Amino acid sequence: MASDVTIRGAGIYGLSVAWECLARGARVRLVDPAGPAGGASGGVVGALAPHTPGDWSDIKALQLDTLLAAPEYWAEVAEAGGGDSGYARTGRLQSLPDDAAVVRARARAADAHRHWGDAFRWEVVAAPSGWGPESPTGLVVHDTLSARLHPARATLALAAAVRARGVAVLDDAPDRGPTVWATGAAGLEALSRALGREVGRGIKGQGAVLSHHAPDMPQIYTGGVHMVPHADGTVGIGSTTEREFDSPDTTDAGLEAVIAAARAAVPALREAAVLRRWAGVRPRARSRQPLLGAWPGRAGHFVANGGFKIGFGTHFAAARMVADLVLDGVDRIPPSMRLER
Repeated sequence: MASDVTIRGAGIYGLSVAWECLARGARVRLVDPAGPAGGASGGVVGALAPHTPGDWSDIKALQLDTLLAAPEYWAEVAEAGGGDSGYARTGRLQSLPDDAAVVRARARAADAHRHWGDAFRWEVVAAPSGWGPESPTGLVVHDTLSARLHPARATLALAAAVRARGVAVLDDAPDRGPTVWATGAAGLEALSRALGREVGRGIKGQGAVLSHHAPDMPQIYTGGVHMVPHADGTVGIGSTTEREFDSPDTTDAGLEAVIAAARAAVPALREAAVLRRWAGVRPRARSRQPLLGAWPGRAGHFVANGGFKIGFGTHFAAARMVADLVLDGVDRIPPSMRLER
């Protein structure tokens, strides 16, 4: 007999849990008054980039699982619902500011081979001309594991795939079966109030879309700024990290500083027009890792939250673990990601 499950939240975590539960034959009720991509998952940057491959940890393993699964995952989503996520594995370039950074980067090549396997490289190479960051050492890290997608379009593509399997996103509905809360920054606030301690908070981020045609080029990370070329002839730029803010969805001088930094770092962007500015609030757990698992003291309720900057880089593996727990009673969630820790 099929299980019932209610999922609250239609961002990347909520939709991914819905998709996974549907794949296992569950009957899903999906609720979000803001609709798909109405929150942080409606962003514009879309960097699917791994953490550095040294000092291996639970979060790096979770991220690797998702990055490895991504090509097949997004192809299946597109086939089911017809939406285009903008996914492509195009790699990443990172500038190396000094000799010490070069030494560290070269030492990490062995870590990358150990954890990523033979299919992907992390290597120090000469900084390319044309599309590439200016680097004081003349060298950059090139990794071939990093990929990109368009966050808002990917979220809507996943919503379309879920809809094609008979599940609409409802404005409101009562719970039916166990309930998974994937409600982003507002959900972290609710959890903190319920548990009497801060488990996380919303962090504002601002990003921009620039007009520059480099659809097959690697993303660039330098000086804390991501520059991600997309298939539609644009480049997503971001982002700020703001713990204190007055308005969650307006842009300001902080974004202009990010755009200026991107232009300074990458000569190819110096004349690129700004097509769009975006701001939103992303859910960051105090641990800086996703929060997954049972809601303490609230039987039948579960949490999938805290994706912050790596929600799209962890959603597949996180959803799989949440579905294991909710549908099968199998708990594979690492201690570092549990709410009760």
